[in-house]
Amino acid sequence: MVDDLIPADVRDFIVNYIDSIAQLEALLLLRASPGEQWTSALVASRLYIDAPAAEDELARLCSRSLITCEDRIYSYAGNNAESDSLVDRLAVLYARHLIPVTNLIHAKPGRIREFASAFRLRKDS
Repeated sequence: MVDDLIPADVRDFIVNYIDSIAQLEALLLLRASPGEQWTSALVASRLYIDAPAAEDELARLCSRSLITCEDRIYSYAGNNAESDSLVDRLAVLYARHLIPVTNLIHAKPGRIREFASAFRLRKDS
């Protein structure tokens, strides 16, 4: 079913570049106003997450060259036509097919291991 709704190139983009819903929403928030400068506190307030979480998500997006960052000021610059097109298409798909996109993000192997490790019993507990 997801294969029918999310094209392979957008699916690959999600799998390779998006680790969480907060990260996706941060990317789409900055994309909605290209060139505007954002702080992690402002992004946090818009996404209803705490500032350290926003800072982490923004740093990951920067490390993947999906947004620009300088002195903890973030913006969507649109420097790469290919990734910009994928992000544009992802924004439309996310608006139309929220559940399949979020399921794809949550089903990523790293996310499953992260979730499972939260329940791992430890000897020192």
